[in-house]
Amino acid sequence: MYLTGFADEAAKDIDTQIRATKELGWKCIESRNVDGKNLHDIDDAAFETVRAKLAAAGVQINCFGSAIANWGKKIDEPFDSSLAETRRAIPRMKALGTKLIRIMSFAVLKDRGPDDQMEQERFRRLRELVKMFSDAGVTAVHENCMNYGGMGWTYTRKLLDNVPGLKLVFDTGNPVFTDDRTKPAPYPKQSSWEFYSHVREHIAYVHVKDGKWDAANQKIIYTHAGEGDGDVKRIVKDLLDRGYDGGISMEPHLAVVFHDASVQSEGDVRYSNYVEYGRRFMKLLAEIGHPYKLAK
Repeated sequence: MYLTGFADEAAKDIDTQIRATKELGWKCIESRNVDGKNLHDIDDAAFETVRAKLAAAGVQINCFGSAIANWGKKIDEPFDSSLAETRRAIPRMKALGTKLIRIMSFAVLKDRGPDDQMEQERFRRLRELVKMFSDAGVTAVHENCMNYGGMGWTYTRKLLDNVPGLKLVFDTGNPVFTDDRTKPAPYPKQSSWEFYSHVREHIAYVHVKDGKWDAANQKIIYTHAGEGDGDVKRIVKDLLDRGYDGGISMEPHLAVVFHDASVQSEGDVRYSNYVEYGRRFMKLLAEIGHPYKLAK
């Protein structure tokens, strides 16, 4: 097991992202944005600067938190942007020695029911993307976020059945605020434990976030790991008890929510929240009988 996180929630710039990582005693960052742009979108000169600074600090990018096929991409629109992002990501992952990339399964079509989501086209596109990554020695992991596979565990299982080589990154917090399309309308929110228990044998990576659903205001209230309704302790303990030895990545959302521009924070608050989140999670690991040993 190793710990990592979306360090762009600590800071926009790579220097401060590295500083937060080292303060926690960690060796890895799951890279999403640097100076406001995804790592597969920054220009070549900026990428070389990032690569050099990481190497000098002894910090690795363990996973690309890409925008490929994410909730901002529609299945009934051209596939070009996700293909282009994939072609840009692969050589950069090779340069960094990164073997994991987070992808999704395109946005849910809001004007259609859960079983009328152009699933065959989704499967076709993901097969093409996963093959591109597999041919490059990279594992694509699908996140249960605001996408087809995130509608419920049965939809994630359909992806696995129809996309050879696809693995999962399971996010503990996403079910808390996501409608469960496996059940009749009006859809209840999902159970993190129920979702996890049906897909756990396919999990290659984990995102940790937590929160409580505020039904009155129809929004998620994010909390520290283990303090919300994401079944974080139960899920992480079960995984580790079963011998899971992969990465666990922090995505706090306490000070900054990547897909919600209204949630912002001053730099020092962002930084301290991220570091505190990591420290509390390490304490949580000790509480469930799996104390984390800092890398030397």
